[in-house]
Amino acid sequence: MKKNNLIYLLALLTALLSSNYSYSKTKKLGGENITPNLFKGSDIQRIRLAIDAAKGTTNKVFIPSINANGSNIWLLDSAIIVPGNMTIILDNCTVQLSDSCRDNMFRSEYADKGISDPKWNKNISIVGVGNVLLKGAVNPRATGDGGKTLGKMTYGSDAGKVGRKQTGDSRNIMIHMVHVDGFTIKNVSIENSHMWAFSFEWTLNADISDIKINNPVEIVVNGQKVRVLNKDGIDLRQGCKNFRIDNISGMTGDDFIALTNFYTAPNQENPEINIIEQISISNITCESVTRAIAIRAKDNAGIRNVFINGVKYKGRWNAMLVGGKGYGNPNLPGNINNIHAMNIMGNGYSLVHIEEAIADCSFVNCIYTGGGEQVISYNVDKDRKRDIIPKDTLDKVLTKNVITKNLIKTQ
Repeated sequence: MKKNNLIYLLALLTALLSSNYSYSKTKKLGGENITPNLFKGSDIQRIRLAIDAAKGTTNKVFIPSINANGSNIWLLDSAIIVPGNMTIILDNCTVQLSDSCRDNMFRSEYADKGISDPKWNKNISIVGVGNVLLKGAVNPRATGDGGKTLGKMTYGSDAGKVGRKQTGDSRNIMIHMVHVDGFTIKNVSIENSHMWAFSFEWTLNADISDIKINNPVEIVVNGQKVRVLNKDGIDLRQGCKNFRIDNISGMTGDDFIALTNFYTAPNQENPEINIIEQISISNITCESVTRAIAIRAKDNAGIRNVFINGVKYKGRWNAMLVGGKGYGNPNLPGNINNIHAMNIMGNGYSLVHIEEAIADCSFVNCIYTGGGEQVISYNVDKDRKRDIIPKDTLDKVLTKNVITKNLIKTQ
């Protein structure tokens, strides 16, 4: 028995010594010192082993700046799958997708599209300490969403290869959370995700703060500029509720923040489960090819109770889009309601563009620096004849109780 104890202690000491810097660093952070450097294998294998070791014990994993393999980077061949009741501490580290990876960087359990009866996870946190960088691959195998063909519309080294999927899909999302109650991510920088940087579906009680995003349309691969589509920043999809999004900055090749509800399948047990609601967005500074904040719903889907305070936008289209055509049947009048935005500044064709029959909304303290004619523009009734009522009047009649106040046009 004593001999076995001695062997165990020697093995433990060897493991701790092999983690050197990482062990001492995490000890200072007050953790229980579970890091990938305590395990063997590839980077993703060691991270998964660390998560397995922390599950039900410390429920916390530290990913340090120094990799025990001698590098200063954690290179992933597949996704880090984060279970419920788990905190990932990213300590001054760089995490990057490898050129062989065709997967997310972080994904919640049950986020795979093939799971027919996904279960809920609770309390997932990803916390950056110091300077943390999350990067896409140098030469990504695939980019863009499921409607984009590799090599023709968006870049992918898998283009034209037999047996490889020739369109993008949800694996190109960098951080993908589905059916999560209680999610936090803060103090990380995102660079060159293969599609959206973040996507949330049926996620409740989330806090996203202190995020920097660098997601341009073009990246350089083998010395050549290539085009990557669907480079959104933060996307909230159906069923997202109680979000706080604060202090987000950077640039994106598509919408910087998008609230999108195209999920129209009825739920008899809980008719309101798919509505996006109770969303707080503040302190946004961004450059975007399209919009700073886009709010879209089609058919009978709903988005309501969205509160926006503080947006500085530079881009082509609008600081805000409310509505959004071209995705199916128009949204039912009033299903987008109680969108309240204040302290919005930016350029574009107009500062705010409204394309659905919204209700009970307000836009206050808006400064428009662009060259368009209107601070707030409307395109609600594109297909209806206008031989009786002028377009601007008709659009405003179709919307209900939209309050605008303190609109300033500088040009």
